[in-house]
Amino acid sequence: MFFRKPIFLIFVFFFLLEIFPSISIRPKITNTNLESDTSPSSLQFLEAPQYQNGRNCPLVSTTISICDPSQVHIAMTLDPQYLRGTIAAIHSILKHSTCPQTIFFHFITSKKNPNLGETVNSAFPSLKFKVYTFNENLVNDLISISIRPALDNPLNYARSYLSEILDPCVKRVIYLDSDVITVDDIQKLWKIRLTGSKAIAAPEYCRANLTKYFTEQFWGNGEFRGVFEGKKACYFNTGVMVMELERWREGGYREKIEKWMRIQKEVRIYELGSLPPFLLVFGGNVERIEHRWNQHGLGGDNVVNSCRSLHPGGVSLMHWSGKGKPWKRIDEGNPCPVDSLWAPYDLYKHS
Repeated sequence: MFFRKPIFLIFVFFFLLEIFPSISIRPKITNTNLESDTSPSSLQFLEAPQYQNGRNCPLVSTTISICDPSQVHIAMTLDPQYLRGTIAAIHSILKHSTCPQTIFFHFITSKKNPNLGETVNSAFPSLKFKVYTFNENLVNDLISISIRPALDNPLNYARSYLSEILDPCVKRVIYLDSDVITVDDIQKLWKIRLTGSKAIAAPEYCRANLTKYFTEQFWGNGEFRGVFEGKKACYFNTGVMVMELERWREGGYREKIEKWMRIQKEVRIYELGSLPPFLLVFGGNVERIEHRWNQHGLGGDNVVNSCRSLHPGGVSLMHWSGKGKPWKRIDEGNPCPVDSLWAPYDLYKHS
């Protein structure tokens, strides 16, 4: 049978590729899972300076004990997508702390990413911390789809379980999201007193319209909307909270939050992930903190990635809540002006 020369050569070329795969010139497939060199979990970070206590700080024990009453306890989640933000947050906290060696970090991670603590240790060799694995089965059946996929991450709900996750001797903890930096001494936040039986303290925003956080199905149900009756309920952001864990347990707040999550699965009463259940359970019963401790919304709008400026007033903590994250905007070469305030704490090793 007669073959035209070009067609014959093509046939021979592909025949040889199958017989001798070692000479294949097919494009190499890059591993894109979380263990690849370009994955967030394998990012490389510079080692931070070793920050020392000031003169008036408690003596530093040679043995690390979670139960040491002089320690400031901070809880954060460790997630590959936000690891760069977490590292920057830790750096900012230590840099501005009068007594950095008294700070103990509690990191909550998933079983899919058990080694993120090693990355933290590489950037902060002297950091006192413990890593806990969150049992995501506790919330997998309770999470309903929200307006942003990132809000559906089970780790977003770990803050509701801190009283059970952390060691029993930890009576109080500051919970912080991974997209924050502090520019003030965290001791000031730690020393805030929670009056009465209040279990959480946070900056409140009473001019915010609560109606937009819940659906018509919620406001149209007298039993649901009745949860706010007789209360001066205000919006607060759950990315910065001081939590009294014994009061949390005594008040059964984890169970109350789960109750609203179950209702949400049956009747869609909100759109924004883990925040609305906190508003429903704690609205009107929050110890108020100065707004300077959560300058939130710097990530821009939840739908449109827009730039925002700082709120009027003092600043102790900046929070890039919203869709845009400073490290992503910086890498894309399109940062917002406020991202320049985050950049000095970034320890990421750029290639």
